[in-house]
Amino acid sequence: MSVARKPLSVQPQDGADPPRTAMVMAAGLGKRMRPLTATRPKPLVEVAGRTLLDHCIDRLKEGGVAKAVVNVHYLADAVEAHMRTRVSGIDIAVSDERRQLMETGGGLMQAKDLIDADPFLCVNSDNLWVDGPVNALRLLAGRWNADEMDALLLLVPLARANNHNGKGDFHMDAWGRLSRRKVSRVAPFVFTGIQMLSKSVLTDAPEGPFSTNLFWNRAIEAGRCFGVVHQGMWFDVGTPQAIPVTEAMLADG
Repeated sequence: MSVARKPLSVQPQDGADPPRTAMVMAAGLGKRMRPLTATRPKPLVEVAGRTLLDHCIDRLKEGGVAKAVVNVHYLADAVEAHMRTRVSGIDIAVSDERRQLMETGGGLMQAKDLIDADPFLCVNSDNLWVDGPVNALRLLAGRWNADEMDALLLLVPLARANNHNGKGDFHMDAWGRLSRRKVSRVAPFVFTGIQMLSKSVLTDAPEGPFSTNLFWNRAIEAGRCFGVVHQGMWFDVGTPQAIPVTEAMLADG
């Protein structure tokens, strides 16, 4: 499919209000974080004195998000108890995946009726970010253009993807449209786990678990998947070894 390459029709504004609702992905098994996740769910692993889930919720509140839809599966009771006793200042809705882990795309489909914003934010709970000159969520909101986009991903240059051992995820053209990294090649941008999505993507999906890649691939083919570069710090906190490295860099500012 040939997609015309043209600039966005709306001038981006870095201070826009983000969607009121965010989906927080917190249902994973945390296999790479073992042995820490033998007795606790990955979202409750602590970095710099706070859980990964707390860091995530803090950033959502700072960005102006009013509601978080949090999916739970592994050690779900612990995650729910933590949110009841530790999380305040934001409404919490739980999408219960105890019976079956739905993966990222299936998790969004299961939580569809709880997501009461269009577009909405979607944030993985196993990454940690620090805002730059512009709040990252407000940066996404300022670049969102419903006429042009189904998905807008927050990216970080591969060279600034702290603790990340991959080869990058995406290429981005001059207008922000994304394309996939080719097999055995390196791509300049890494997905941070933070994105804005139109609810229109949550259609024609398979039953059961599947990846958000399905939604991205459709949007890329249609020329409606875009990226914006994060201006602050970002950390992939997926393994125990990443925790002290992240804490040291945070302490150094």
